Amino acid sequence: MRPLSKVKIKWSPEFAYALGLLATDGNLSKDGRHIVFTSKDYELAQNFKKCLQLNNVIGLKSDKRRADKKYYRVQFGDVVFYQFLLSIGLHQRKTKTIGEVKIPQKYFFDFLRGHLDGDGTFYSYWDPRWKSSFMFYAVFISASRSHIDWIRERLRGLLGVKGHLCRDGKKKSVWQLKYAKREFCFI
Repeated sequence: MRPLSKVKIKWSPEFAYALGLLATDGNLSKDGRHIVFTSKDYELAQNFKKCLQLNNVIGLKSDKRRADKKYYRVQFGDVVFYQFLLSIGLHQRKTKTIGEVKIPQKYFFDFLRGHLDGDGTFYSYWDPRWKSSFMFYAVFISASRSHIDWIRERLRGLLGVKGHLCRDGKKKSVWQLKYAKREFCFI
C-alpha cells in the first residue's frame, strides 16, 4: 500500500509559492520524512500552512544564542512530499549547496515570490548622483552561488533582464542578486 501525503502535490500558484518559501526558509530533516518551515514572520508561517493546506499548529522556537529571539515554526511529517521535494532539487543541509529547483515555467514567478518573501528584500533611496532620481531594488539572497546563478539565468531567459550579482557587504558567504528600477519593473 502506497503511503498517503498530507500535502496535495499538484502544481498551482499557491503550491509553487510555498516551495519558494521552503527553498529559502525550509529544512528537510535527516529522518527522510519531516519538513520544517521557520520564519520570524508569523503571517508568513500562516501563509505557508494555508498554501499547503496544513492543519498543523505554528510553534515557537528560540534562537540558541539569544533566548529573546523567537521564530515561528511549522513542522510536519510526510514521506511522499519529502520525496517529491528531493526530486525537484531540495535536500538536507541545502543552504550552501542548493542549485536548480525544477519548477514548471508557468509557476516560476509564484515560486520566485515565495523566494523573495523568504530570503529577499526591496529597498529604495534617493540617489545622490542625480537630484530627482529615486532608486528601487529587488534583491534575491542565497548562500548558494549555484542557486542564485540559476535564478539569474532563468530570469534572463524569461524576461531578458540580467541583474547585478554581488556578495553581501556584512556576510561574505551570502550572495545577492539585485534588480534595479528598469529591470525590476518586469519582475
